[in-house]
Amino acid sequence: MNTLLLSIILVPIVEIYLFIKIGAQIGALNTILLIFVTAVTGIIYARYEGLNTLKSGFSQMIKNEIPAYEMISGAAITFGALLLIIPGFATDALGFLIIFPLTRRLIFGKITAKFKNRTVEKNNFIDGEFEDIEEDDDRKI
Repeated sequence: MNTLLLSIILVPIVEIYLFIKIGAQIGALNTILLIFVTAVTGIIYARYEGLNTLKSGFSQMIKNEIPAYEMISGAAITFGALLLIIPGFATDALGFLIIFPLTRRLIFGKITAKFKNRTVEKNNFIDGEFEDIEEDDDRKI
């Protein structure tokens, strides 16, 4: 079965189950408030981490290095923020794991390790030959 279809079916089932269990323990109003608090906190922290990743990416580019981890990290932060916006406890837990730098580095460190030692070469010249043509020359272009 397709994983996307399976996740579309299973994620809401898990979230509803967690809503019922946690709501029974702490109450309906507290559950709703907890969902809003995690969403707002996650968005604020995702913005903070996103700006830090952007700053780190610019410093990598200044050093003439490829900011591979920063690019993957920026996409991961965006996905983590999306998971935090979606109401639910399982998606919030996964979103916070993706947003925190330590767990993000553990998850995506292996992917970016092969790009780490590469540098961007700056070639500010074009190799070619030229020939001056005088105006009274018969070989005009």
